[in-house]
Amino acid sequence: MSKLTGPDNPAKALREDFRRHLEVFYARLKLAPPYDSVEKAIKTLGAILTAMPADEQARVLSNADLAWAHYRRAFIDSGLYLKHRGIISGLIRSGQAADLPPEYAALLEAYGSTDRSASPPHQS
Repeated sequence: MSKLTGPDNPAKALREDFRRHLEVFYARLKLAPPYDSVEKAIKTLGAILTAMPADEQARVLSNADLAWAHYRRAFIDSGLYLKHRGIISGLIRSGQAADLPPEYAALLEAYGSTDRSASPPHQS
């Protein structure tokens, strides 16, 4: 996965990147994004990030795998994965979600899982 880069504010860069990925996610699935829920997910990510020290935020920003783990956590913790659940599950089963780049599996896996604990592994 590519390395994320951003300005002096890693949390802001990660929120913007997450928003962009959510836009791609819904556009590729040909679904209207549930805007209020998208905003809630972005706020959830912001809360996750602001609870971290600045050096940890910078580490997340520089590590795309770690960033996607946090995106998945915000996607689930905010309840966004519950929106369009039946439709998206059907698209996954029919193979119509295959248009998405591989990293989006972090979000798609939420539709096949009953495990609601999406916390990324703790890394020192």
